[in-house]
Amino acid sequence: MRHRKKTVKLGRTSAHRNELLSNLVCNLIKEGRIKTTISKAKAARSLAEKMVTLAKKGTLSDRRQAIAKLKHKEIVKDLFDNLSLSFKDRKGGYTRITKLGKRISDSSEMVILEWVKEELETENSSISSEKKPN
Repeated sequence: MRHRKKTVKLGRTSAHRNELLSNLVCNLIKEGRIKTTISKAKAARSLAEKMVTLAKKGTLSDRRQAIAKLKHKEIVKDLFDNLSLSFKDRKGGYTRITKLGKRISDSSEMVILEWVKEELETENSSISSEKKPN
């Protein structure tokens, strides 16, 4: 039984898995969205949201913890200076996973992992508020 075993193994050693997740999150911070398999996206989403939470606190200790996990000082600087400001009023749920379908070669479920943008939510809420009075 795998009770209380939260770590997703992804068929890799622990060092390889940590580097993979670190690279996925670094590319997500740099590019804004990444295309990957659903299991990798779900594992990377957890790390990405933890990094944003550290960035929102913004202390020196949090910055050092983020550098230890992500291993790229420039990306951590971008995370703490730019990305944390865009999520300062949000209390979680910083990422979104959108399904794309199956990959042709091996039929793996592919997804896009991206940051949630505030503009999309305000447009959707204004549309839904217009529909309610009718």
